[in-house]
Amino acid sequence: MISDLRAQRVDKNYLLGRFNPETDGRFEKIPAEYSPGSANGGYLRKEVLQAFAKMRQAAKNDGVTLTIVSATRNFQRQKSIWESKWTGKTLVEGQDVSRINDSAARAKIILRFSAMPGTSRHHWGTDMDLNDLEDAYFQTQEGKKVYAWLIANAPRFGFCQPYTSKLNSNRTGYEEEKWHWSYLPLSSELLKQYVQSVDANDLNGFKGSTTAEAIEVIKRYVAGVSCK
Repeated sequence: MISDLRAQRVDKNYLLGRFNPETDGRFEKIPAEYSPGSANGGYLRKEVLQAFAKMRQAAKNDGVTLTIVSATRNFQRQKSIWESKWTGKTLVEGQDVSRINDSAARAKIILRFSAMPGTSRHHWGTDMDLNDLEDAYFQTQEGKKVYAWLIANAPRFGFCQPYTSKLNSNRTGYEEEKWHWSYLPLSSELLKQYVQSVDANDLNGFKGSTTAEAIEVIKRYVAGVSCK
């Protein structure tokens, strides 16, 4: 399936998350034991879920527990998250950004940790968030142990951390996310095709979409990753 991905163009609607993973044969429902919390009932690409299962077992053998707290999010789900922050219904780092009149500045604040609809790697079913969505967790004894294990072992199962620290780095875009891990054998090709075929005109149908071109969301955020 990975070789097929390289051999043919991926439908743009897939790259933009405009599909339903529940009815897409490339996806599989995540077992409840892997995602006991908010991701329960979620989906991942079959290849990704298989690789995660192997990684999870290896971690378990080393006394580390890995759980999926967020997986595939299609366009509509990402739109809900984005617009809740855009309108002030959900605070962004304690701030009601709907009070910011400059739309580009408002978008950039949300973009510190949340993707615009149509630009999220979570659309592809290749990326997932593990254990917790807050950096504070990864400062605890348990969190440090989990992160150290992932850094040392995730690459041999095909996973990488796309958003590492921007300190002493030329990486642009989102802030560091120690919880976000991507299945590189698939996501690297999907990223390549995304950058080649999607432009700002394709990013529409949500509040704040007109800022996409001005802030170079594809160049600075979609392509602003540590591993490709």
